[in-house]
Amino acid sequence: MRNRADRRAETLWTPDYRRFFIARTTSLLGDQMLPIAITVALVHTRYGMSGVGYALASHIAPFAILLIFGGVLSDRLGAKRLMIVSDAARFVFQAALAVLLALGEPELWQMLVLLALLGAGGATFTPGIASMIPRLAKDVQRANAVLRVAESSTVVVGPSVAGLLLVFLSPSAVMALDAVTYAVSGVCLYFIRTNPVAPSQRNTFRADLIMGWREFVSRTWLWSVIVVFMLWQVTAAGPTLTVAYSTIALKHGDAVLGLIISALGVGNVLGGFIAIRFRPRHPLRAATFGLAVFLLLPFGTALDLPAVALSGFCLVAGAGMAFWGVMFHTSVQTHVPLDVLGRVHAFDAAGSLVMKPVGQAVSGPVALLIGAGPVLFIATGAGLVACVLLLLVPAIRNLTGSESPAARAADLATSGPLRGEKS
Repeated sequence: MRNRADRRAETLWTPDYRRFFIARTTSLLGDQMLPIAITVALVHTRYGMSGVGYALASHIAPFAILLIFGGVLSDRLGAKRLMIVSDAARFVFQAALAVLLALGEPELWQMLVLLALLGAGGATFTPGIASMIPRLAKDVQRANAVLRVAESSTVVVGPSVAGLLLVFLSPSAVMALDAVTYAVSGVCLYFIRTNPVAPSQRNTFRADLIMGWREFVSRTWLWSVIVVFMLWQVTAAGPTLTVAYSTIALKHGDAVLGLIISALGVGNVLGGFIAIRFRPRHPLRAATFGLAVFLLLPFGTALDLPAVALSGFCLVAGAGMAFWGVMFHTSVQTHVPLDVLGRVHAFDAAGSLVMKPVGQAVSGPVALLIGAGPVLFIATGAGLVACVLLLLVPAIRNLTGSESPAARAADLATSGPLRGEKS
């Protein structure tokens, strides 16, 4: 007789979830390969490092700006439909980039426009992910954990694959192969048949946007997490991504920095596997301790630990951050109604991202004034304060896992929206 874990795995790996998993993984692989291809394509042109910076910014900025509107469109048009359209558009834009590079050195504005359109395609693709997972998987936490493992793997594998391909191929050829990943994603999504996410009732765009905002702010636990996470991004994550990585590269060299990033990626995979097995009654309470574990990265860097010890710290830090991500996304997907989930997910994602560049921009100048070590010690302390604030909010601390397989099964059968409980 098969054990319970085997039965859960069989339930998760339905044909449609496999298609969704392949679509998501290939799309992520393309996303991770793109920055490497852009950097190599531009750094040796007349545009140099400045051109690389402009290019990467033009790709990221539209994503952050348009994400909320992508959430509204996802609920209005249907997540699956919009994701397929987004993949098709990104395939066309990326193929156009490849052609431009193959023909010679393009004008910088041409690349910036196409990269901005690629970022906009990502903004309309991403909100649908949250809506699709609860529809395709009865075990939402396991589905999120498996996707987190895949996502973490692409973070490590994607740049490596791009770098290896660039040894043998031109940047334009790598971008063309990258475009194929979006085509594969779109085809897989097209063949999903089980309960595609239906469009919401026809309201005006403005009314749908307002409804999504009301659903977001009506959940104290959700907006409280985002408010605290904005503090986290400015005081903890921003300094870590900027000062800690720069400090490691300066003190230990680029090779050790690569080792550290790889250790974080492996830790993320480990955290995903932990989230598959561990199902706490209060997911955000447990996840907050995982978030606190991430602070080992800035703390270990501030202590100037040897590279091997620091890699161990980063392995654990990556696992903690991955566990937080799975628990948080599962909470959102199991407590928010499916017919507004795209909008609510877009609001929480935008709120989580908006302060990240602020923390990155401010931490560098502050480190020049007071030193990298003090900044990282402050980041560690501020991060612990943020974790304490999360635990002090009763709505966050006491939120329980809410996932009814029977309700999910009924929803799959009827294709109707599943109303979640407000907390």
